[in-house]
Amino acid sequence: QVQLVESGGDLVQPGGSLRLSCAASGIAFSIYTIYWYRQAPGKQRELVATITTGGNTNYADSVKGRFTVSRDNAKNTVYLQMNKLKPEDTAVYYCNARVNSMADYWGQGTQVTVSS
Repeated sequence: QVQLVESGGDLVQPGGSLRLSCAASGIAFSIYTIYWYRQAPGKQRELVATITTGGNTNYADSVKGRFTVSRDNAKNTVYLQMNKLKPEDTAVYYCNARVNSMADYWGQGTQVTVSS
């Protein structure tokens, strides 16, 4: 059974940092591109960061320079390091592992709240 489990979400003050994790099981993790999305209340889901099988990364303009995505294939885990957090980063963060439309898996999400 395929599982993606996000963790690390929390309440943090503006300017603070969090590291999210996405642990995968039941898939050949190293062949999957991993996407981090987020969805704030009343807004559409937004792609935040991508890391390919080769370790290439891409970021939304809104997080560029503040967020860093990385992967550890030995641990079947992807990380999202989030620094200099802003209130507008408040959202549920999801990881998505995808090879193609037939191999496309989502986690349950983890809540990040940035507030003083």
